[in-house]
Amino acid sequence: MQECEFKILENKMIAKEVFLMKLDGDCSEFTAPGQFCEIKIPGKYLRRPISVCDVSENTLTLIYKVLGEGTEELSCMEEGEYLSILTGLGNGYSVEDAPKNPVLCGGGVGVPPLYYLCKKLVEAGKHPYVALGFRSKEDVFFEEEFRTLGVPVNVATEDGSHGQKGFVTALLGNHNYAMVCGPEPMLRAVHEKVEGGQFSFEERMGCGFGACMGCSRKMKSGMKRICKDGPVFAWEEIEW
Repeated sequence: MQECEFKILENKMIAKEVFLMKLDGDCSEFTAPGQFCEIKIPGKYLRRPISVCDVSENTLTLIYKVLGEGTEELSCMEEGEYLSILTGLGNGYSVEDAPKNPVLCGGGVGVPPLYYLCKKLVEAGKHPYVALGFRSKEDVFFEEEFRTLGVPVNVATEDGSHGQKGFVTALLGNHNYAMVCGPEPMLRAVHEKVEGGQFSFEERMGCGFGACMGCSRKMKSGMKRICKDGPVFAWEEIEW
């Protein structure tokens, strides 16, 4: 973990209340897909945790949804402005532990970290299948970006306005190993349908690095901090 200044290169809306932000800075602390960062927003006491969508040596790509005052202010920031960001937080997904054909299952703003994960799986010679879930057509993003990685992609929307009508769990097919990120009800539903995998939890975080204990939840081996021990947990560790 380190704190760095990042310069905003781009900050644009890509779906309903969803923004993509590209930043220039030191990304060396990001070592695994599924890690996150904590952004200091001017005038706000607590940093905002945002999962990493993509990363290269000096370019960080984030996707976030406007949910309150902090992210509203973030959406108004312009190219050339700077942000103080804590980088390399959380444990991330293990590409090595994934089977040859995992299903990547994402819901809403749980989709972004799966993009970088998908890139790493493809680089490792694996063949993931991507299942994405959204509320409606206006909420859909990154469907084509996943397809450009050469992987099969299916989308479900709750209202049926795009792709298959219903929840993302209907797209799992016969896949028994899932790499998942999204709201907890979705995680639980997927967990019940598969026999293994890696699940990334969303949680309110105070510090982002395990000091405040505010994001603790019970797992089979005891209380775990989502920010420090997670956000990614193995299927067999999870207790509902």
